Amino acid sequence: MPAPYTLLGADGQPFTSAAPGTFGGYRRRRIYGRLDCPSARRALARGHYVDHRVFFADEATAVAAGYRPCGVCLPDAYARWRADRAPTHHTPAELATVLDLATGLCPRFGGGIAVGHGRDPASAAAADAVAQAWDDRGGLVLAVVDWPEAAASWLRQARRLTAHSPDAWVVAGAPAGFAQLARRLRAEPGWDPARTVAFASLQDPRLPALAGVDTLRGLRGADPDGAVWHVRGRAVVSGGQPRSHAT
Repeated sequence: MPAPYTLLGADGQPFTSAAPGTFGGYRRRRIYGRLDCPSARRALARGHYVDHRVFFADEATAVAAGYRPCGVCLPDAYARWRADRAPTHHTPAELATVLDLATGLCPRFGGGIAVGHGRDPASAAAADAVAQAWDDRGGLVLAVVDWPEAAASWLRQARRLTAHSPDAWVVAGAPAGFAQLARRLRAEPGWDPARTVAFASLQDPRLPALAGVDTLRGLRGADPDGAVWHVRGRAVVSGGQPRSHAT
């Protein structure tokens, strides 16, 4: 009788299987790929991955468990994954609400903010727009920091965002990358999700779970119509009509 194998199910929990897995995964970065992936093999040969190596019966199970495709051995699936999650460009109403929310978090008019963004063009454009508008309002932009979608550590970005004790933070990016940064930000003195404002690219129902329960409690943002949403517990909740913006 074949020896039992330990696989992960669609719920992300391990179970015993009589058949081996057909896809492997790296738990820490929630990546899955082929068993012959050259990148994974190199990492395993150096002694990495071993303690965080997981296996799936098939690709659909890996996706259901919240793992994303490897860019090395599954380039087509990875390209589709990136395209599906690429933030759309912000709208004027969205930008106006983001600015209003950030202004409301500052104890004085023209307070200091830190702006963070993913490295995709849409997120970078949103960050540039809010930084320019804040300058136009007479405010102080203390830092503009970008982050990758995957990294061994987000320590440098987290410390740059919190270094000057801003009154508020404004962020734009894809949920997966920001969720990982947020977990590191939570450990930095001074950062408060309730003083952080996000663009619509982060209005994703998966965000609280990706970041961890209570990591983003109080985070607020704007949707493309200018309405406000916020994180409450495990949910991203839409609340309120589009704000009335002064001209």
